[in-house]
Amino acid sequence: MASLQLELPQDGHWKICTISDVINTFPRRPKNGHKGTFGTGLLIAGSDEMPGSAMLSGIGAMRCGIGKLIIATSTFASSIICTRLPEATYIHKGLEKIANGYLPEKIKAIAIGPGLSDQTLIEKALENILVSNLPVIIDASALSARSYPTRKAPTILTPHLGEFSKMVGQSITYIQANRFKLACQYAQENHVTVVLKGENTIIAFPDGSGLVNPTGNSALSKGGTGDTLTGMILAMICTHDNERAAIANAVYLHGKCAEYWTIDHSEESMLASDFSEILPKVLKGITESSK
Repeated sequence: MASLQLELPQDGHWKICTISDVINTFPRRPKNGHKGTFGTGLLIAGSDEMPGSAMLSGIGAMRCGIGKLIIATSTFASSIICTRLPEATYIHKGLEKIANGYLPEKIKAIAIGPGLSDQTLIEKALENILVSNLPVIIDASALSARSYPTRKAPTILTPHLGEFSKMVGQSITYIQANRFKLACQYAQENHVTVVLKGENTIIAFPDGSGLVNPTGNSALSKGGTGDTLTGMILAMICTHDNERAAIANAVYLHGKCAEYWTIDHSEESMLASDFSEILPKVLKGITESSK
């Protein structure tokens, strides 16, 4: 923790996430709640070549308490995903339909990017999504060097260092040495929240403030873990009243799952699919503490 404190900028606008923050902001589930109470999320993800990305993101969302999940994906991908995630509903040829202006009714938040490949359709879909008044999480293939409109609802970008390098036109080495400055600058200039993933992921908000996440380890350095985080953020946005707390809690618990895994396993052996079993155990500790 000491090294993290030394790394924080001296302007006073940044703080480190703590377990107390998570416990104090984690919502209690009402006994009379139903699936509508916990929100409906739209996940635009997956393709014939990458159905697993949508599956992992969907599992992250469903395991984090979202009431209902709609996955807009290819017909082939849905046939793969539904064997592991029958609780979700599906929009076949989903990216094409969203690009053509379709959005399901009564959704609370949208996530787009994991496992997508058609950049033309992605841009058209984003044009339609970003004019809505819904929170939008943008990840993976949907991240690009573009400008974003000012919106009342949050626009949340979740790049890793390689993706952020392309977004800002700087080397990964330079970003690592200046990550607070660059993430904060990008967030303010583009009116977005930047979740810059990596060791001690940072969350930069458009007002110039930010958070540093202390959890996680190299078990997360494997394909698919970022897709899972996207689904977790989608679920937290749907179930939390405070959107900033939703993002911070998802990032914190994502890292905590990696720490939990290494109690009995090596960091090398963790798979993104292991979140399906780890998340319920990590969340149980949080929900019991928040009662």
